[in-house]
Amino acid sequence: MSLDRRGFLGGAAALAATTPFGAQASAPTADTQALALLDRHADALLADYPESAAYLGLDSGKRAALKAKLTDRSAGADAARREGAEQRLAELRRLDLRGLSPAVAVHVETVAAAHEIGVEGWRRMPVGDMALLSNNNFRSTPYIVTQGNGAFVDTPDLLENKHRVASRADAEAYIARLEAYAVQLADETERVRADAARGVLLPAAFNDITVAQLRAGAAQPAREQGMIRSFGEKTAAAGLGSDWQARATTIVERRIAPALAAQADAIAELRARAPADVGMWRQPDAASRYAWLVEASTTTKRTPEEIHQSGLDQCRAYAAELDPLLRAQGLSKGTAGERLTALGQRPDLLFPDSDAGRAALLAYLESIVAKLRPRLPQAFGKLARGNLVIKRVPPAIQNGAPNGYAGPGALDGSTPGIYYINLRDMANWPRFGLPSLTFHEGIPGHIWQGEYTFDLPLIRTLLGFNAYSEGWGLYAEQIGDELGYYADDPLGRIGYLQSMNFRAARLVVDTGLHHKRWTADQATRWLMAATGFTESRARSEVNRYCVWPGQALGYKTGHNEINRLRDDAKARLGARFDVRGFNDVVVQAGGMPLGVLGKIVDRWVASQAR
Repeated sequence: MSLDRRGFLGGAAALAATTPFGAQASAPTADTQALALLDRHADALLADYPESAAYLGLDSGKRAALKAKLTDRSAGADAARREGAEQRLAELRRLDLRGLSPAVAVHVETVAAAHEIGVEGWRRMPVGDMALLSNNNFRSTPYIVTQGNGAFVDTPDLLENKHRVASRADAEAYIARLEAYAVQLADETERVRADAARGVLLPAAFNDITVAQLRAGAAQPAREQGMIRSFGEKTAAAGLGSDWQARATTIVERRIAPALAAQADAIAELRARAPADVGMWRQPDAASRYAWLVEASTTTKRTPEEIHQSGLDQCRAYAAELDPLLRAQGLSKGTAGERLTALGQRPDLLFPDSDAGRAALLAYLESIVAKLRPRLPQAFGKLARGNLVIKRVPPAIQNGAPNGYAGPGALDGSTPGIYYINLRDMANWPRFGLPSLTFHEGIPGHIWQGEYTFDLPLIRTLLGFNAYSEGWGLYAEQIGDELGYYADDPLGRIGYLQSMNFRAARLVVDTGLHHKRWTADQATRWLMAATGFTESRARSEVNRYCVWPGQALGYKTGHNEINRLRDDAKARLGARFDVRGFNDVVVQAGGMPLGVLGKIVDRWVASQAR
């Protein structure tokens, strides 16, 4: 479905039809004006973040010019983005929600909330990267470049996996983006230096990892790089001739590789001043900055102390639930974490640490998806396509990348969503933990949920909320369990509960690092003891929380709230409660603050009670 066929009025009508907002009772003119404003705001966001058009397949027709552009990562452009967000928020606040239909009022309220979070972030954390759009909204961080974020992570993936080449214009746009990539790197390097002058430096351990990755990228021969190799394949398939790859190689060698090396040098120069402590508590105004990151990630006002205690309580509850299942596997001694460690080391549950083993693991993930698909009509009234492919994280970035992540594909289905799994250390992936991860990242998790936003106004697809999206990811794992996937797989159910316990443990570790001043070793040991993860996997997780403070708090916060809303709806509706109807309402609502989601569920309950 192309954007031209799914204008904002159509999106509003779809939302009104699928969620309990009621009829379009207000004057059509008010709705039309509000939706036109949101339309203009969507175009402004795409201009600021042109990669989003590629991810959603919107870089054609009237937006074809976006295909040759990348996000401007200079300080001046970031200031302009802040000003634009402030102006859009002012326009949204001037709208009278009482004059709008319920569906359009929710769109406006949700878009305003995203801008409020962003504007507050620019004010309270005037360093680092303030992420706004759905494809990176989870990644607000006080650091411009880390082992997990920066142009060197984002842009090669975009070019290799999302930039389609069907014409000479597409190929020229690819070349333009390669040139722009070098500029991105140089602009980031200047911002890294500027933030360092303001007292924000990447902790020493991550300085080392990031520098190593950048140097490896600079040293890798251009023709071996995925974004260059795939470019040659794309242009050849399109019948465009053979000189394109040579042109791209020249840009890498003359501009990109030197820019990567220069960024590595700049970050390495700061190593002597870099803090040994990994928590952000040493930064200027750290308490306020972390408090904002917590609010942005959870869309709540819960304090770090409250969240920390909640995580401890939930971990104890999951350990009790795991105990009889582990005993049934002959594991009766030690803590739940110690027994999970022993289970995860069983040779029969591990894939070989080889190319063949990695291929077998990826094939197993495909079989999980195939087994679950036929069951989804039991959980949803309206089914998404679930268009996805499964890939390993590119080895060039695997040392700094998360263990798993995913996002939906193009609106028109021309490119699938990609579910990435990090296969750096095969010991991290015992077989019993993989179904739950696949439900979270693929279907009915992130890729599945993201496709429902395609029926909403475009701006609702562009803007994301971490607690909603990650809460849905965990709820998707729960759906897999409720669909009976583990009825004949008790080990898989252990993996599911281990996953839930792991997300509860994140509440403890993230707040431990940034609020309670834990060391990285302390956090790693605690996470290993609580979850049974290998040291490699636990340390990878801790490294992520260190450079993306607060992000890990959205998962269990959102999951718990979805279940609270479900329990409340079930209590109020009794026999009238239909879990498929509830799931439809939540997944079709799209990303929004948890408080707004509560209003939508309340309206659905009221509509079912009549």
